[in-house]
Amino acid sequence: MKASSLLGPPGFTRQPAPCTKRVSNNRSAVCRPQHGRAATGSGAAVFSHSSSRAKYSLVTRAAASGADADLGGDLELLKTESSPGPRLQPSERVLKLWRKANAVCFDVDCTVTVNDSLDLLAEFMGCGDLVAEVTNKAMDGSMNLEQALEERLRLINCTPGDIKRFIRAHPPGSRLVPGIEGLIKALQARDIAVYLISGGFRELTLPIAKHLGVPKENVFANRMNWQWDDETGEPSRLVGFDSSEPTAHNRGKPTAIARIRQRNPYNTIIMVGDGITDLEAVQVTGGADLFIGFGGVVERPPVAAEADWYVYKYSQLIEALKRYTVAMIGSGAWACAAMHIVAQNCLAYDEADEFVDEVRMWVYEEEFQGSKLTDLINSKHENPKYLPGISLGENTVADPDLESTVRGADILIFCAPHQFIRSMCKQLIGKVKPEAFAISLIKGMRVRSDGPQLISQLVAKYLALDCSVLMGANIAGDIGREQLSEAVIGYANPEHAKVLKKLFETRYFNITLLPDVAGAEMCGTLKNIVALAAGMVDGLGLGPNSKATIMRQGLSEMRGFSKALYPTVRDETFFESCGVADLIATCLGGRNRLVATEYTRASLSGRPVSFEQLEAELLKGQKLQGVLTSNEVQEILKQRGWEAEYPLFTTVNRIVSGYFPPTDIVNFKEVPSRPIPSEDGDLSDEELAARRPRPLATAEATA
Repeated sequence: MKASSLLGPPGFTRQPAPCTKRVSNNRSAVCRPQHGRAATGSGAAVFSHSSSRAKYSLVTRAAASGADADLGGDLELLKTESSPGPRLQPSERVLKLWRKANAVCFDVDCTVTVNDSLDLLAEFMGCGDLVAEVTNKAMDGSMNLEQALEERLRLINCTPGDIKRFIRAHPPGSRLVPGIEGLIKALQARDIAVYLISGGFRELTLPIAKHLGVPKENVFANRMNWQWDDETGEPSRLVGFDSSEPTAHNRGKPTAIARIRQRNPYNTIIMVGDGITDLEAVQVTGGADLFIGFGGVVERPPVAAEADWYVYKYSQLIEALKRYTVAMIGSGAWACAAMHIVAQNCLAYDEADEFVDEVRMWVYEEEFQGSKLTDLINSKHENPKYLPGISLGENTVADPDLESTVRGADILIFCAPHQFIRSMCKQLIGKVKPEAFAISLIKGMRVRSDGPQLISQLVAKYLALDCSVLMGANIAGDIGREQLSEAVIGYANPEHAKVLKKLFETRYFNITLLPDVAGAEMCGTLKNIVALAAGMVDGLGLGPNSKATIMRQGLSEMRGFSKALYPTVRDETFFESCGVADLIATCLGGRNRLVATEYTRASLSGRPVSFEQLEAELLKGQKLQGVLTSNEVQEILKQRGWEAEYPLFTTVNRIVSGYFPPTDIVNFKEVPSRPIPSEDGDLSDEELAARRPRPLATAEATA
């Protein structure tokens, strides 16, 4: 392998270093050709560096015959422990650390900028050669870092006015390395903190930080000391620098990172730079967790050899940032409304670019208007059966195969009828990525012999995934038409919650993060029972007073029942979108209210129909969750002897089970104390069976 292939990617031309820095033990890592020969084709160059990590050497020999004579015959192959060269591809460990970074610290000179700020200032002041001599003394060991900084400032001898003129002559935007702005914007858009840590001076670094949108408190650099004029009260003469800054001393960058850790609860900090002082950031306890070497301006072979990852373009780091693949499980009206949002956000341009464009959606295959529903969705980019007229986005791909839909997905969105989720999860065991996470948009629960199980708990149990929930006042058609709406995301993992908020939030769909998964999910589940009661009030033709009474009682029972099952549920959760707002929306316009209204009207007309019949007629294939949820909740109330404590829930269930007529909804305080007709013998079994509508299938029977 030729030396040039070790020093850069194919086609990379190594340029003379436009900036010089202290490397290690005050010695330079700049290429020094032997016998004055250039380090090209038949030339030779030797780079040698040793540290606690590895020993590095690179020797090139002339390829052409007779080259030894040209070199004086003294070229020999050095035998040392050697590194194979820069790590141009990140290992799995390195990539994982980069993708989970909480903060990224950048060196400035020759990493963020294409030159050394102090050297450029020296040239501007007309003393570039003199300052370069001092720099060389620092590099050959005849002068230490602090002495060199002091002497360079003495030679430059600038005033504050000179610095202002220098910045005007060399504006920050003109000095930036290509790609650095895009990388920093991408990191900040992902809520990753960005810091600048420079061995240069704050006065020269702050304009760069401002241009990049890096807060000044995130800048670590040396400070110039000024003599103040007694007459004007203004700084007039440079008199050295403040030696109290960490970057004024050896190992200043790991010291700065240690201070960052003291101030912030960061788990993972990355250092990016071109020099040995940057590499030191990972060689000291309390420093960075990962060092990425940058060779896009100047390549320093010792740094390239020891960097955890070595890059020449910042586009490499941008492309390596985590991008999430999203899968939707479900294709009903609410799933399609959610897909309208998700597909938009995955396809939209933003600095973070966190989501893969294509979103797969599992669709229960069925015929509609003579064609397969998946074919219709993939050709029309809408679901003509369950949410006609609402675009799902051209990046949505309908798939009738559940396992194919979730293959490779990082985020799983569950939005199917809750009675089917258990069987789906059992099918997906071992088929999802271990590091994936989920969110449930499902409103319902599963009742077991040992107690209730929320859908989020079911997903977590079977698939071993963290599962958040999205709950709120979410009428599918309104959201599909992009009317102002909101929801909460109940979460346990705050990092996952931040990503999910970006996935769902839009200008018309507001998201609030709520650290109460059980509370949010219980609200979304129980409000469907209250909506049935509200529908009965509408079916009876009663006014707003009656409906308000039902809704207030319902909210009270929702809160009491939730806290009885899950004591950690927060009271304030019931005042969020998942609580009172969702209750209002569902009682005014949801499918449970609609079906209960028609059920009541049919009962009053003397031509009763079952909820199952109304579900088929009114919902066109969608599932009615309220009756099923009522049955599940009532089972818990009966098991625990709580029926009298939750009179509205109990009354609704006895009405939908056919024990009492819908007119008894206004007597909800009395109904729980009444004997059930079949138990009292008032009606024969045949009469009761004829009166009672056939109930919907239970969760256990259909899951």
